[in-house]
Amino acid sequence: GEGEAAHAIYVEFAEMCEERSKNLQFEIKTGNGEVAELKAAIDEETALAASLDTKVEELTASLATDEADLAAATKIRAKESADFTAEEKELSEVIDALQRAIGILEREMSKHGASMMQIRNAGSLEKTLQLLVEASTLTSADAKGIQALVQTQQSSDDGEMGAPDPAVYKGQSGGIIDTLGDLLDKAETQLADVRNKETASLHEFEMLKQSLVDQIKYETKELDEAKTGIAASNEKKATAQGDLGVTEKNLDEDKNALASLHHECLTKAQDYEAETKSRGEELTAIATAKKVISESTGGAADLSYGFSQTSFLQRSQSPGFQAVRFLRELAQQQRLPALAQLSVRMDAAIRGSDDPFAKVKGLIQDMLERLQKEAEADATEKAFCDKELAETRAKKDDKTTEIKKLSTKIDQMTSRSAQLKEEVAELQKGLSALTKAQAEMDKIRLEEKEAYAKAKVEMEEGIKGVQLGLKVLRDYYAKSDKAHAADEGGGAGVIGLLEVVQSDFSKGLIEMTSTEEGAQSAYDQQTKENEIEKATKEQDVKYKTEEATGLDKANAEATSDRAGVQEELDAVLEYLKGMEDRCIAKPESYEQRTARREAELAGLKKALSILESETSFMQKTKRTLRGAK
Repeated sequence: GEGEAAHAIYVEFAEMCEERSKNLQFEIKTGNGEVAELKAAIDEETALAASLDTKVEELTASLATDEADLAAATKIRAKESADFTAEEKELSEVIDALQRAIGILEREMSKHGASMMQIRNAGSLEKTLQLLVEASTLTSADAKGIQALVQTQQSSDDGEMGAPDPAVYKGQSGGIIDTLGDLLDKAETQLADVRNKETASLHEFEMLKQSLVDQIKYETKELDEAKTGIAASNEKKATAQGDLGVTEKNLDEDKNALASLHHECLTKAQDYEAETKSRGEELTAIATAKKVISESTGGAADLSYGFSQTSFLQRSQSPGFQAVRFLRELAQQQRLPALAQLSVRMDAAIRGSDDPFAKVKGLIQDMLERLQKEAEADATEKAFCDKELAETRAKKDDKTTEIKKLSTKIDQMTSRSAQLKEEVAELQKGLSALTKAQAEMDKIRLEEKEAYAKAKVEMEEGIKGVQLGLKVLRDYYAKSDKAHAADEGGGAGVIGLLEVVQSDFSKGLIEMTSTEEGAQSAYDQQTKENEIEKATKEQDVKYKTEEATGLDKANAEATSDRAGVQEELDAVLEYLKGMEDRCIAKPESYEQRTARREAELAGLKKALSILESETSFMQKTKRTLRGAK
């Protein structure tokens, strides 16, 4: 009836309200979550950009300091190199002059000429050098260089107890040559010291330069990465701010829509409640009227509508039997057992009752009421099923989506952690290889150094031996009281040969020392590079290990969260299966039951219309019978 239609419309509207409200609440919840995530992302990017700005400032200042230090060190090194070049040139010239002076004196001494007598009578090294200059055997610059060396040596020897004055010539045989030889040794030692000092200074500069260059390179790389990070962070922040504006606008629209929906649904519920109350009052009035009529008109109805005078043939041809036949045929055609049972009961009532129509009407009325109650119960059950199924399926979708998100997050963290662990393994492998290579370098360097030390001792002993031999020969050939005629020419040849040997030994020692210093410098530079590489890789191992550990911890937490959500999903799926078994898995669906019930109701209404026509026919018959009497 009208009430059922209104109830059906309200139920449908209520379901719409519930579904729409649930969807809006879900969208609002999702929107709030997205707003929180976007704000957190904006705060995170802001903090990251600030930290990167600070890092850029620190790196810029550090780069400026390192570049200034490198420029200052380069300037100092250039000055040191220039000083060394000048000093090396000066000492080399003095050594050359001393060697030539010694050679000249030895030749003159072997000749015993007038020039030798002048040299013997010179009385001092200064006068001897002057005579050599006058004889054009030495240049004045060479003489000045030798005198400067003598003064330098005299200044350094003043502090030693009993040190002789190398500038004084005492006139003994060979004394001037010995003095020049001592000066030559000291000049060569001084030159070697200068060269060693230059090598050490150059090595220190190269180490410092390499360290500063590496530091500048590393800081420049970090500076570029920090600037790139700032740009990327600002871009992400701008994107998040744009998304936040759109999300907040959509969230406000959803909240307004939810408020409007609540107002509309509340108004509709109030209207339906008032309408239901009014309809209930109307039904109560009808029921009361029906009761009063039934109690007051029973006798009159018997007198007016009794069947005591109708024959069996008339009953069989009456509309009552027609209604029975109609219901039975309809039950057979539509396979409606309820109508079949009703037709049997109606047939029995018509055959065995004095007032069959009243009983038939009662049966039909009971059937109508039962069907209406079933319809209402089915509608209530359907509303419950629709609501529970919708809510449960929404929960299932929420949990499934959450599990997917957690699974994706877990997969990403697992993949990143595995990648980091692989990188750490490669770095550790590289560190192991670097350590092995350094150990091999240390071993080779130690062997080379020991070989150099041994060879240096041998070369120095050889040089001392040659020098001693030269001294012996020079002293011998310089004597004037030899008991026989010595072979002065042969002696000069031997001395010359020994001088060549001494020169070769000295050159060999210098070359050996230079090679050792170069090897040591290369070793030190490579060792420094290895130390920098080792420190860099160790830092990478540290940071990557910490990141992998953090990811593993977060992965374990996410896995635990996913397990909890999976348990909730399992419970939701179990409840959903029960609801689907209750609401769906039935031999007859709601639509089928509705179609069957509508067919039953249509049949009952038609039967009632037949009975009503019978009542009208009986009223006419009664009037005719009363007129015949």
